[in-house]
Amino acid sequence: MVTPLSTPSHPLLTQECRQFLAELHAAFDARRLALLAARREQQTLYDNGATPAFPDDSMASNPDWRVTSTPPDLQDRRVEITGPPSRKMLINALNAGAKTFMACLEDATSPSWHNVMDSQQNLHDAVHRTIAFEDPSSGKQYQLRTDTESLAALIVRPRGWHLHESHASTAEGTSMSGSLFDFGVYLFHNGQRALQNGSGPYFYLPKIEHHQEARLWADVFAFAEQYLHLPAQSIKATVLIETLPAAFHAEDILYQLRAYIVGLNCGRWDYIFSYIKVFRRHPDRILPDRSAVTMTVPFMRAYCLHVIDVCHRRGAHAIGGMAAQIPVRGDEAANAEAFARVRADKTREVTDGHDGTWVAHPGLVPVAMEVFDAHMPTPNQINRTPNTAPAVTAEALTTACDGAKTLAGLRTNIEVGITYLAAWLGGLGAVPIHHLMEDAATAEICRSQLWQWRVNSVTLDGGVTPRDSVTPRDDSVTQVDDTLLRTEIEAFTAALQAKLGNDAYAAQHYVDATALFTDMVFADTPPDFLTIPAYNRFLAAAE
Repeated sequence: MVTPLSTPSHPLLTQECRQFLAELHAAFDARRLALLAARREQQTLYDNGATPAFPDDSMASNPDWRVTSTPPDLQDRRVEITGPPSRKMLINALNAGAKTFMACLEDATSPSWHNVMDSQQNLHDAVHRTIAFEDPSSGKQYQLRTDTESLAALIVRPRGWHLHESHASTAEGTSMSGSLFDFGVYLFHNGQRALQNGSGPYFYLPKIEHHQEARLWADVFAFAEQYLHLPAQSIKATVLIETLPAAFHAEDILYQLRAYIVGLNCGRWDYIFSYIKVFRRHPDRILPDRSAVTMTVPFMRAYCLHVIDVCHRRGAHAIGGMAAQIPVRGDEAANAEAFARVRADKTREVTDGHDGTWVAHPGLVPVAMEVFDAHMPTPNQINRTPNTAPAVTAEALTTACDGAKTLAGLRTNIEVGITYLAAWLGGLGAVPIHHLMEDAATAEICRSQLWQWRVNSVTLDGGVTPRDSVTPRDDSVTQVDDTLLRTEIEAFTAALQAKLGNDAYAAQHYVDATALFTDMVFADTPPDFLTIPAYNRFLAAAE
């Protein structure tokens, strides 16, 4: 018998739960580590000039198979709200009128031990209908609606395969996978109750890069259902196609998870980050400013139409991407502009054939709902396939879009990257910056794009405009180099420190955030994910 995992004390981490976690670790961690090693080998091939390709070992070519049945409360997913499972957010999101709430334990959660277990407790209380919250600053009370049929269906997003949970370890001292920990604790305590509620244990699976990683999840689900005496195939999953390699494996991902999967999602921000990472050493595939990489540029549009086509041919939902805008309080014109952008984005998605979409704020649920109601009178449009030419090509998925690479874009990357990391190190995983809800995915774009521009000596469009507070540079000097980047990072942090004051600047983790961001931008080989070195800083600070 496997020894229960060792963890700090918590009411949810009973011996029975820790035993289940240990069984998951023993059964699947070796395969997880082997798949991560395969990822690293593949990235080395990309760094040496290779490009992604559709799998040679595809098992999905048979035209007859389709995914298995979708539960009633996941048939209509026209608007999904996402965010961290903090207590207030969880209640507001479930009450917001959206069809589902994706409770994110990954990119929107800073994984301190307190946050990890607080999130699990909040999810437990939500599923068991005991959750309530009193805002200490206002005294306002929050609780779930009594008409439970109007509550959003709950879908949990565990951490990706690449992350670990250092507070859960074997007798030999090996840390457990963060993905299996998040999945295991939630399922152990809530799987049966979710089914009793007329719903089920539903999961969003992040950061998959190969169909064998999906196969691993399928085997985890089968094992867990048998161990916990859950009905077979009662676990249901949606996979985020948020890496460039996953787009090439999309149909095989559906195939490997066909007994459990109900849909794929276009995770646009992580997808852009993945494109940059895959092609980080390819000077012919360098993306412009993030603001120029919209969903209408050719390679992003090919990606979305490909996901819709694959899903609908196999009977699965195709869920659109995130509207990162949040309501702008006190500025009606700016708020109207933000809402107009959301409407345009959601109109594109529903008319292309998406069955649902994401928003980041309860205030945008009615906006997205109105668009989907107007264009999709049925619960979904799985029976519709996109009006496209022949199947998407590798060239269409991998050809970089046009657009300017500017100093303004470079400065935005610095500001958003450092500001987000400071908040993350302080315990916040979803952060509003300039009226956009930023999470780890957008911070990944910031640091990886600066690294790529530096390594490939990108020439900026429009020259370099000197700052008043920075030693002036000749406007003709337009190349991104170490000097420019260090100058701009120092200028941003100096201005921020002057604005906040020394004490507040230090207390809000900007020193560590700047060091971490700078290390990644100037690394010989950058980390695969910023959350890996950032998590190590959590651990070092706790020692």
